[in-house]
Amino acid sequence: MKRLLTPLLSFLTLSNVVHSSHLYNQRELIVTSESNKDSIELAKYLTDNGVVKYSAYWCPNCLNQSELFGKQAYKELNVVECARDGINSQTQLCIDKKIQGFPTWEINGKLILGVLSLKELSNLTGFKK
Repeated sequence: MKRLLTPLLSFLTLSNVVHSSHLYNQRELIVTSESNKDSIELAKYLTDNGVVKYSAYWCPNCLNQSELFGKQAYKELNVVECARDGINSQTQLCIDKKIQGFPTWEINGKLILGVLSLKELSNLTGFKK
């Protein structure tokens, strides 16, 4: 019984999963939160400095990461879609980069797996407001 309840409870507690694009047969992340000036500036800085976010449209953590930026800032990021059936998929690049999970950030040639706060991304990249 516990084996069945644990996944169900996990699913129900992840509120953003309900908004995840794969449930609506879309092949890209749909970010709904609003950006602020700082998140837009950070996103532009990351892109200008070669930072890449490897992502999959069906990934709840990727959606959570993107929502931290907001929809306006998200459009500024250099995002590589790794899911084979995702819009503008670059699966071979993800394979070549040996991406193990999502989201993965590539910063100065180093791969960092997981959701990072905007402050963590700022610190890792030297972004100053």
